[in-house]
Amino acid sequence: MDLVPALEEPLRQPLKSVLGPATAKVMAEHLGLLTVGDLLHHYPRRYEERGQLTHLADLPMDEHVTVVAQVADARLHTFASAKAPRGKGQRLEVTITDGSGRLQLVFFGAGVHKPHKELLPGTRAMFAGKVSVFNRRLQLAHPAYELLRGDPEESVETWAGALIPIYPATAKLESWKIGKAIQTVLPTAQEAVEPLPDSLREGRGLVPLPEALLKIHRPHTKADIEDARSRLKWDEAFVLQVALARRRHADAQLPAVPRRPAPDGLLTAFDARLPFTLTDGQQRVSREIFDDLATSHPMHRLLQGEVGSGKTMVALRAMLAVVDAGGQAAMLAPTEVLAQQHHRSIVEMMGELAEGGMLGGAEQATKVVLLTGSMGAAARRHALLDLTTGEAGIVIGTHALIEDKVQFHDLGLVVVDEQHRFGVEQRDALRGKGKQPPHLLVMTATPIPRTVAMTVFGDLETSVLDQLPAGRSPIASHVVPAADKPHFLSRAWERVREEVENGHQAYVVCPRIGDEEDDPKNSGRKKPPESPEDAAEKRPPLAVLDVADQLVKGPLQGLRVEVLHGRMHPDDKDAVMRRFAAGETDVLVATTVIEVGVNVPNATAMVIMDADRFGVSQLHQLRGRVGRGSAPGLCLLVTEMPEASPARQRLGAVASTLDGFELSRIDLEQRREGDVLGQAQSGARTSLRMLAVIEDEEIIAEARQEATAVVAADPELTHLPALRTALDALLDEEREQYLEKG
Repeated sequence: MDLVPALEEPLRQPLKSVLGPATAKVMAEHLGLLTVGDLLHHYPRRYEERGQLTHLADLPMDEHVTVVAQVADARLHTFASAKAPRGKGQRLEVTITDGSGRLQLVFFGAGVHKPHKELLPGTRAMFAGKVSVFNRRLQLAHPAYELLRGDPEESVETWAGALIPIYPATAKLESWKIGKAIQTVLPTAQEAVEPLPDSLREGRGLVPLPEALLKIHRPHTKADIEDARSRLKWDEAFVLQVALARRRHADAQLPAVPRRPAPDGLLTAFDARLPFTLTDGQQRVSREIFDDLATSHPMHRLLQGEVGSGKTMVALRAMLAVVDAGGQAAMLAPTEVLAQQHHRSIVEMMGELAEGGMLGGAEQATKVVLLTGSMGAAARRHALLDLTTGEAGIVIGTHALIEDKVQFHDLGLVVVDEQHRFGVEQRDALRGKGKQPPHLLVMTATPIPRTVAMTVFGDLETSVLDQLPAGRSPIASHVVPAADKPHFLSRAWERVREEVENGHQAYVVCPRIGDEEDDPKNSGRKKPPESPEDAAEKRPPLAVLDVADQLVKGPLQGLRVEVLHGRMHPDDKDAVMRRFAAGETDVLVATTVIEVGVNVPNATAMVIMDADRFGVSQLHQLRGRVGRGSAPGLCLLVTEMPEASPARQRLGAVASTLDGFELSRIDLEQRREGDVLGQAQSGARTSLRMLAVIEDEEIIAEARQEATAVVAADPELTHLPALRTALDALLDEEREQYLEKG
């Protein structure tokens, strides 16, 4: 961790002579490296052995790569072009090989002279550039390269030992330049202070931190790398788990009002009118929640369940239990569409139990109110009054619930739906409205592997709903390669018509709305696309308004098609949703506003346009909108990406499984771990560098145990000043808050 004054020195000033201001600037802007300590913690992604060559056969498309390979041949071609009409244009094509595959490098114009002299057949070098496809072959255009001559001054000094570290790099700063900068600051690693308690480090046979830093950057053997990785992973896991253990410890000290449901109250009456039995999972999770609600410390529970596993039912029963006990419950939804939908379905499920104070309301009934930003003044005043007096036991709303004007009579439970959509401050503001800290139930339909739950939501107890309620239907998913096989797309629209003819409805989802101003930067200078992949990438994402227009005039002519997107007036959105739910619309062309919570059991088909523009978990969420009734669901993922691209592989993974936990693992393996820890909310420097939340499950679980024991014995870490410092380095205030609310 960046613990010591020497390691906290900014890269920009003290090392001017070494790094140069330009290099320091690129490091700060593109890699988030600001201090000597940051640079020392910028670990190699992998290592190349001098005697071995990279697998060119496995290069990922469209990524910035560094490879070590040998020049097989080099040819200089001349050609005519607009800039060189007399056939004086020059193109150097260099083929490099590593035994497993070949890769073409291309240099143009004045850029050919230096590589033409240096890249002779037999030369070995490191090459860095972005992999693209040209004429169906992989190539690197104008790669940067560093010759591996083995001459004493250049290579041996710079790349000590036989293992060459390959660093996460950017187009502006190649791996070997980062390596040279790290060699410059490596001596300061001796001053790194130990964050791990001695007993833990020695008990687990971990090398000291200075030694680990030295071995990770200048390993002589593979064993060196293993030693260093084990140690550095432990640092990350342990310091993070200590932060979470301190949060849990602090939460356990807070007082809360225990909420136990009355024996023959609202909850009993509600259960009696349910037309179905709860699944075993729903009963088990409800018991866990009721046990938490009965304690005098605030519940902090994460409820994760697949799309359609009945989370809303579990949350509603928890809210009814709190109302039974004399408190109020608030449910926070990320969008108005979803808040209205929750309100409608909860009122329907409760029937006369939701008509408190009204004629025909049941004896135990309470009021269920809706509060959103677009409500009229009179309705809003009414809702606010019901909350203040306690007349309304349950309120469902958007962030309008958080405003200062909103006062509760006695807030006992906060339910946050789709927690990843809310900022820290928003949840905190709502929790602050209780006389004492209210109980908190956080719900997500994005399945989270156990280790991520321990890492990201480490301050929350976790409940998982993994059974689907009876009567849910399977969903068939298929990738539709629109560019390779246009007739597949025509067949997709035929399938939509067939579903409608059978009395069902369909969604068509697009990434964009389509009434945005054209970006002036994009107009005017059009370059010819280099490859099908580039063409698909560079075309703007398909838009709701354009697609709806084309469908109405073309393949879906004669069907009732409507659009839904976030920029519509809330009343219009609600009217569109109501018509769709009532079966008055055949096809809804929408943005991802339908991603969470929209429930229309008669909708059986979904076509996702430009599916490669969505993340894995988002596609899984969207797909969960179909197959909610007794008829089987169909999800078609339309893409123009070529077959070999990572985007197509991702879509293939989504099509191949309905298991959200499996998909979230795939998603994690494909993304940087840092994103999982909310990197966007807390700056690039604090993301995980060495720990892989999927592979290192054991380390995380053990670190959590150790951290809990350390914090129980010494909550303020008085006897562990170095750990305290490491914690401060990891958790600037913003990040501590981020962790605080999960």
